[in-house]
Amino acid sequence: MRTHYCAQINEEHIDQEITVSGWVASRRDHGGVIFIDLRDKDQVLQLVCDPADNIDAHKQAEDIRDQFVLIVSGKVRARGEGLENPNLKTGKVEIVVEKLVIENRSLPMPFDLGDERVNEEIRLKYRYLEMRTQKSYDIFKLRSKVTMSARNSLDNLGFLEVETPIITKSTPEGARDYLVPSRVHGGEFYALPQSPQLFKQLLMVGGFDRYFQIAKCFRDEDLRADRQPEFTQIDVEMSFCDQEDVITVAEKLINDIFTQNGHTIPSQFNRITHSQAMEKYGSDKPDMRYDLAMVDVIDIFERCDNEIFSSIARAPKKNRIKALKVPKGDEIFSKRQMKGFEEYVKKFGAGGLGYFQMKEDGLKGPLTKFFSEEDIELIIKRCELQVGDAVFFGAGDKKIVLDYMGRFRIYLAELMDIIPKDVFEFLWVMDFPMFEVEEGKVKALHHPFTMPKMSEKGTLDYDDIEEIESIAYDIVLNGTELGGGSIRIHKEAIQEEIFKLLGIEEEEAQDKFGFLLDALKFGAPPHGGFAMGLDRMIMLMAGTDSIRDVIAFPKTQKAQCLLTQAPSPVDAQQLKDLSLRVRQTPTE
Repeated sequence: MRTHYCAQINEEHIDQEITVSGWVASRRDHGGVIFIDLRDKDQVLQLVCDPADNIDAHKQAEDIRDQFVLIVSGKVRARGEGLENPNLKTGKVEIVVEKLVIENRSLPMPFDLGDERVNEEIRLKYRYLEMRTQKSYDIFKLRSKVTMSARNSLDNLGFLEVETPIITKSTPEGARDYLVPSRVHGGEFYALPQSPQLFKQLLMVGGFDRYFQIAKCFRDEDLRADRQPEFTQIDVEMSFCDQEDVITVAEKLINDIFTQNGHTIPSQFNRITHSQAMEKYGSDKPDMRYDLAMVDVIDIFERCDNEIFSSIARAPKKNRIKALKVPKGDEIFSKRQMKGFEEYVKKFGAGGLGYFQMKEDGLKGPLTKFFSEEDIELIIKRCELQVGDAVFFGAGDKKIVLDYMGRFRIYLAELMDIIPKDVFEFLWVMDFPMFEVEEGKVKALHHPFTMPKMSEKGTLDYDDIEEIESIAYDIVLNGTELGGGSIRIHKEAIQEEIFKLLGIEEEEAQDKFGFLLDALKFGAPPHGGFAMGLDRMIMLMAGTDSIRDVIAFPKTQKAQCLLTQAPSPVDAQQLKDLSLRVRQTPTE
């Protein structure tokens, strides 16, 4: 139906007869001569319907409207000096239409394609129309190329692509499972995989040595801009490796993906421990494109005359007092703004927010009266304050302070517009805690198959269970967790000890993970790996702020597909086949 794509047409084709096809992007009638912008998969080409050249084609063009499907034949000619469009790849040429076929008509569009102001619900309902825009096509072209780059890179590194099951056993992995009822085994359920974690470990036990998969994963969790109920990850596992081996592979993979798609990035990335990340940036995924690091001043505040601060400072293990210096903050922000920042941090549990201003004649602010001259000088020195700077203080429970001061850091950076654009800043966050304790219950921070850091005697020595570190690592890009991984437990005795610390009894462990525990008894090799979110990577590379933009048919924040109206009720017979009955929630 075509001899060329629109994007292929240039000055070399002048005077040639060609056939193109696509959708009408726009139609303009200029005093009897009709101009049509025809768009195919990735470019626009101008068509000219002049009654002086072809009366039949011109007559047909009078009926054409936006988004009609056309097949057009004609001769290529130069637009002429002063008529060229430098914004188009095809902007120096046009087609004089000789034959025009209206292959299909279109209803009026429910919204203007490419208009960013259109409500997202409307755009998702008509997702197939939004896909006709250049922006959407470019995103999915990038996604395809990134996927190919990943496959080629891992293939060159000796990895084998293996598919793992989509319906499997429900196992606790941090989020709620999507369950699939079994028709054959009434009352029993499969689960959609939150990740291929257990199966890729079994592949290592099976001797596959190096595995990868572009894997679909499913998690029934609360959604936001960078989360979807179903998502795709680049999943990698390897045997007889340590942490450095895994990181080397991950950095090579990321470098291949980015460089092959037009971005220059370092071959090796900076590193920071989890503890350093939390203490300096209040986040386990800090954005390193700007500074604004926190400084610990709890020892100075212990000596102050304010009982609230000094009492907090006397418990340095469970509390924190953090200073956040803002260069030129005293010049940028008014006193009213600085007082207003307190309302922002209070939304995240802060009891208040103190601040000082560095003036020509020294440190000023409502808190200075509580400090000696020596301690004020120490604050200036430790925070490296210069005239015009402002410094903010958060005090209280460790987790709460680190959280709201970390959020405040990001808030200030966005407010001051100091975050560089078109920059990719990668960071490894290392040495994650093995466990976290919530409401008295011990939980695995990553998953229960992560190898803990053992003592030289090969045992777990600790005074506080939250002090046990794991051989786990996350890769962060511009403040977004791109992925992560760990060295896995490959010895049955260590795995059993971890289950005990998590309060998982032997019977429960066998019920939930028996197939993996049994496999560890048959010569499991040392192994580890990582997984990276493909959707998040494309989102960052494409410069968009929502993961929904880079998934062909995404769900809303309520996990609904507005295009297909899923989820939806099913008929009574289907429920009966599955041994299910829907109970109606009583209405008031």
